[in-house]
Amino acid sequence: MSSKSVLITGCSSGIGFDAAHGLRDAGWRVFATARNPQDVQRLQDLGLESVALDYADDDSITQALAFVLGKTGGTLDAVFNNGAFACPGAVEDLPRGALREIYETNLFGVHELTRQVIPVMRAQGHGRIVNCSSVLGLVPLKWRGAYNSTKFALEGLTHTLRLEMRGTGIDVILIQPGPVTSDIRKNSIPHFERWINWKQSARAAQYENTLIPRLYTDSGPDTFELPASAVTKKLRHALESKRPKLNYFVTTPTYLMAGFKRVLPARALDWVVDKF
Repeated sequence: MSSKSVLITGCSSGIGFDAAHGLRDAGWRVFATARNPQDVQRLQDLGLESVALDYADDDSITQALAFVLGKTGGTLDAVFNNGAFACPGAVEDLPRGALREIYETNLFGVHELTRQVIPVMRAQGHGRIVNCSSVLGLVPLKWRGAYNSTKFALEGLTHTLRLEMRGTGIDVILIQPGPVTSDIRKNSIPHFERWINWKQSARAAQYENTLIPRLYTDSGPDTFELPASAVTKKLRHALESKRPKLNYFVTTPTYLMAGFKRVLPARALDWVVDKF
């Protein structure tokens, strides 16, 4: 296993941070990336091989991958596309710029890194591309339209790529977590403050009474929340199994919502998700 290499994005905290440490402890050679140089330095101080990678910057993606390939002699066994952020707000209040910004990271950057990795994996005859989606790529929740839509788009792109990679030796896999311990709520606050003019919204009262208390208050773990290690456990299976699953659900809500989506009429499903 010591010869296996994996590039992981979004390692500053949460899922990516745990995955980097968990896979390293399991014998993988881990290249843990983060957007901010200070996070890269912190990861290096913790003994990880780390390099800056900003999904919103094509040059950053190219340079990070070149760094990794320079260290491995031109090979890469796996990539875990994990990096993402959220921009809370009602869909009617999302400016075009807010959607453009979140898509650059949550979808377009993932796509660009994947495109650059595929020739490497084709040349070596094998590889695993694991994309981190969400329960919100299965069903939407209110106030999360920007994030929901990037995950729905990521799932469509991932499923298509999986079909197209058949016979190449490259496996394309989705991981779909539900509530997992991370900093995504806290990290979404600057994006909300930058883009959402909620005081001028027709929904101002709803923001004040519903979204803002949730966004700015650390109320402890969500119902059914699991630690990030639950994702790492599924990721290891996706990377190490001889026959990996196509989709990996993590947390009870993901299993429930996937089941509801299969059996409930659309209006009934809307009634269920409206309760969250």
